[in-house]
Amino acid sequence: MPDEIALLVADVYEAAGALRRLGERTARAEGLTQARWQVLSVASEEALTVPQAARRLGVTRQNVQRVANDLVELGHAAYTANPDHRGSPLLTLTPSGRDALASVTERATEQHRTLFAALPEKDVAAARTLLHGLLAELNRQERATGEH
Repeated sequence: MPDEIALLVADVYEAAGALRRLGERTARAEGLTQARWQVLSVASEEALTVPQAARRLGVTRQNVQRVANDLVELGHAAYTANPDHRGSPLLTLTPSGRDALASVTERATEQHRTLFAALPEKDVAAARTLLHGLLAELNRQERATGEH
């Protein structure tokens, strides 16, 4: 089993890399970067501070700040007053940002349908179940060691 586990981990990294490359191509076709797409997506549900967005995305605050500033400069997002913290404004999407997010999401949905059309639905469901179990165990271990 250990060899299978090591091979699975390698396969997950390889798949993640390939999906990241696909995401970059998808975003680029809509005039975005994948990082801008991710920040647009996370801020689309509700206005967030940059630190909140960074925590949700699992990246540094500085990285999100740079991307958020780019989105504001492009007119896809705006900073609004935060009633809970004057020094940490909320990032909100503009109509242009919502349009950009909708376009890139639609393109990605079509690509995913094409990509997964060749795979049996039951296998996709089984893979998701396995990955959810793996993520739950990783989160449990991170909490146990205080690294989360």
